[in-house]
Amino acid sequence: MAGERILSIKDLNRYIRMKLESDDLMQDVWIRGEISNFTHHSSGHMYFTLKDADSRIKSIMFASHNQRLAFRPKEGTKVIARGNVSVYERDGQYQFYATHMQPDGIGSLYLAYEQLKKKLDEEELFAAHRKRPLPRFPRAIGVITSPTGAAVRDIIITLQRRYPSVPILLYPVLVQGTQAAPSIVKAIEGMNRLQEADVLIVGRGGGSLEELWAFNEEIVARAIYGSAIPIISAVGHETDFTIADFVADLRAATPTAAAELAVPHHQELRQHFRRQEQRLEHALAMRMQQERERLERLRRSPYFVHPRKYLLQHAERLDRLTEQLHYRIQGLLRKSEERSSKLQHRLVRRNPHEQVLFARKRVQSETHQLVQSMQAMLKEQKLKLMTGMKQLDALSPLKVMQRGYSLVYDEQEKRLIKSLADVQPGDMVHVKVNDGQLECQVWSMKGEDKDG
Repeated sequence: MAGERILSIKDLNRYIRMKLESDDLMQDVWIRGEISNFTHHSSGHMYFTLKDADSRIKSIMFASHNQRLAFRPKEGTKVIARGNVSVYERDGQYQFYATHMQPDGIGSLYLAYEQLKKKLDEEELFAAHRKRPLPRFPRAIGVITSPTGAAVRDIIITLQRRYPSVPILLYPVLVQGTQAAPSIVKAIEGMNRLQEADVLIVGRGGGSLEELWAFNEEIVARAIYGSAIPIISAVGHETDFTIADFVADLRAATPTAAAELAVPHHQELRQHFRRQEQRLEHALAMRMQQERERLERLRRSPYFVHPRKYLLQHAERLDRLTEQLHYRIQGLLRKSEERSSKLQHRLVRRNPHEQVLFARKRVQSETHQLVQSMQAMLKEQKLKLMTGMKQLDALSPLKVMQRGYSLVYDEQEKRLIKSLADVQPGDMVHVKVNDGQLECQVWSMKGEDKDG
């Protein structure tokens, strides 16, 4: 046993309960069976057993769920119930906890009712925020019901008793049978087109689920939803809930209650007007008293007792302000003129014509300087040229030849003879003199005695 986990009975039952409650199938299940061992406890809860030919299960329906049942369960009643399965931990016994229950035999209608209710609820046709308040003092009441039933009589009597002056517009319709739903839809649309009623009462007296089924039709629900006129549903008795009741702006338990909700009672109105009249008189009296006290304070005000004194103060202040205003205007004008003058000077400085004249003078001055520089350079270069020419002239061979010297070239006149080694006896040489050329032949060669 060491190391094994040992549970208490309570823990085991709690674990089983948690397992059942975490099972989606066990949390929303429909079952069919016959009621036995039925007990309606003083607390309002119902305890019973549901059984069929082969099995049974203990069941409970709490008061919060069974108070809206449209029938009274009893021994032997065959029912279809909806709920969840869980465990009652103290006894370790699993039970069926019913939330809805209906007599068996009308199951298809009830399922259709639940499915349509779920669908319209998801589309927010039942949303509280879209429900409109009823006008407090309606000009006319539209009644859509059977003209021969007890409901229309109860509605008319109640309206005339509570609010005799309100017009009642009756739109007769079928409230039972296959043509009832289209008839009700047509009436709602017709009353909306006429726009003669401020509130519509749509309903009928009590009956079975089949008899009330027209008010569970989807077309009726959507007609009520689309109505521009607020609608009070008054179908059956207090325990009858139809789709129309959920969609309507207000649900009345009975047709008589619908008439009471639609209009105020004339006695209540008279009392209400009397209270409003008293409040108005009191408010007027208070206002008159406040205005008298205000008038008296104004009369005692120094401004009215010594008006000239306060006028002089204001006149003096007006003079000072006028003088300040004049001074500030003059200052602004002076600043404006100075600024205008500066702008004018800047404009003159940046005038293109003036800039062109200045540039032209500058070009003339620089041209004159350039000419003078060029003339000076030309004169200097001419002087250098003359000096060079004189030097060249002094060094010219022609000048040397004029003094009696000559130049000796070889026979091809390509090489100047400068030494005896450059010729041989018999060679032809050319001798250039000042005024011509001699063609000579070397007959003999005699070197100079460098020692002598």
